[in-house]
Amino acid sequence: MSGADELRYPIGRFELSTAAMTADERERHIRSIETLPRRLRAVVAAFTPERWQTPYRPGGWTVHQLVHHIPDSHLNAYTRFKLALTEDEPTIKPYDQAAWAQLADTAACEPEISLTLLDALHRRWGALLRSLGDDDFARTLRHPEHGHVYTLDQLLAMYGWHSEHHLAHIERLSEREGWV
Repeated sequence: MSGADELRYPIGRFELSTAAMTADERERHIRSIETLPRRLRAVVAAFTPERWQTPYRPGGWTVHQLVHHIPDSHLNAYTRFKLALTEDEPTIKPYDQAAWAQLADTAACEPEISLTLLDALHRRWGALLRSLGDDDFARTLRHPEHGHVYTLDQLLAMYGWHSEHHLAHIERLSEREGWV
């Protein structure tokens, strides 16, 4: 992986698996989602205003934008789970995450607001995930941009990865800048 790719994908690119997910894999992804708010708070606890405005990579979002992006993305994911659990193979609504990052609420709101939102969202999402059985995780939804039907197991893996991916962006930035 090139240096630029390493900065963009510090834990590697997400690889969609078609293999059945094991109970241990599912538990790892659920735990990643449940613990992300606490781990993210720990990484940014001593951030100064300057650190919040630092891009995690050249040409990338600032930490401020990234911390607002995570609950935006995970709110959509949580909704997608609920749609798939209550409808037969729903077609989800894609959104322009780069455009969302540019909206006024991202610039105007302190990161603490999104950290608090993430705390509450992940408690609800974790409770939902822990209530599901194998048949539930086999339910599907359709992503019109990707032209693909995903199982909830695949979506769980995607957002477990997404949690670790963005946490690693901030951790690696902190390491490179000597903030830790």
